[in-house]
Amino acid sequence: MTTIEQSIQDYLALRRNLGFKLRDAGLCLAKFAVFMEARSAAHITVALALEWAQQSPSMQPATCAQRLGYVRGFARYHVASDPHTEIPPTGLLPFRPSRAQPYLYSEEDIAGLLQCALELPTAGGLRPWTYHCLLGLLSVTGLRIGEAIRLKAEDVDLHAGVLTVRGTKFGKSRLVTIHPSTGDVLEQYRARRESFLAGRTALTFFITSRGNHLDIGDIHRTFYLLSRRLGLRGATASHGPRLHDFRHRFAVQTLLRWYRSGEDVERRMPMLSTYLGHVHVADTYWYLSACPELMGLAVARLEQRWGDLP
Repeated sequence: MTTIEQSIQDYLALRRNLGFKLRDAGLCLAKFAVFMEARSAAHITVALALEWAQQSPSMQPATCAQRLGYVRGFARYHVASDPHTEIPPTGLLPFRPSRAQPYLYSEEDIAGLLQCALELPTAGGLRPWTYHCLLGLLSVTGLRIGEAIRLKAEDVDLHAGVLTVRGTKFGKSRLVTIHPSTGDVLEQYRARRESFLAGRTALTFFITSRGNHLDIGDIHRTFYLLSRRLGLRGATASHGPRLHDFRHRFAVQTLLRWYRSGEDVERRMPMLSTYLGHVHVADTYWYLSACPELMGLAVARLEQRWGDLP
């Protein structure tokens, strides 16, 4: 094993112990180590990092910038053991990723999707109620779809009205409180689930007609079917409202409710950030610019504060 390979392993181990998964970074840095060995290079240089990041002419600019970013992060660590290391400066492969414009579901959209879910064929299983409950939960909690389908039966405490979300996007766990009305729907689903299982065990709360963990691919296909039936997506459209937009809607509706009721949004923002499982509160502030109405309310609040100044 070369010095750089060993250093990469140490770097990844350190970062993963801090809670970072680094799946893609680990794969890319392993390839970078092979590249360095093929070049018989003992030290990381900016030229080598750029060459590796742009190896394939068909690679998208975003991918090249990401690959160089992985090397930059590692080089900052590696320079402590190898002073000859050159750290690629930011801006060498400039790329500003654009966030998808969220579709903000209306109350009618949500009600229509939930009704369409109940009209799915049962095939002797739980499918209509599973999707009715799952989509409803996404709309009122802002959970990521992966977090929702990984919920275990013991993670759903309906007596306390709390969901325990484990192994989230950034390796952290959090508690998510739910409204009593949401608890009632989950309780109804739990009763149907237990009757269907008839004493059998199932690891996850939401299950397939065979009692297994929901498949993310099938969830997306079912959601596309439902959204097309409702007219939210064209019959052959490759783009349209997404499952993740339920999360956007929840965040925007929460912020709108706070602004309209005169709450101190700036003080409450960290609470929403924690509830959503964001690592940085800046990710939550993004919603202010994602919704024109929210932006208008934020500007009006700022103008009011300026007007109150002596």
